[in-house]
Amino acid sequence: MGLGSTAKKIQKVADIAEDLYKKVNELKTQLEDLRSTVDETNTRVDGMEQELAEQRALIEALAEERGVDTDAIVADVATDTDSDTAEAVSE
Repeated sequence: MGLGSTAKKIQKVADIAEDLYKKVNELKTQLEDLRSTVDETNTRVDGMEQELAEQRALIEALAEERGVDTDAIVADVATDTDSDTAEAVSE
């Protein structure tokens, strides 16, 4: 085996290593972007959960003030939703 073929093999390995290095850097960038997106999404979801809790408290206070049984309404809606889901699955 001559030095020429060894040099070609080494160059080929070096080229492959360079390509892999570039791909790893691209994946690292994509992962950092993904982490940022996940963090932003978590922040938004936390805010939405807080707003939803506030709205629920307000609605329940208004309903109580007017004598509306919110537990019965929620149970009724849950029953209707379960029935609709069962019908959709059986079709």
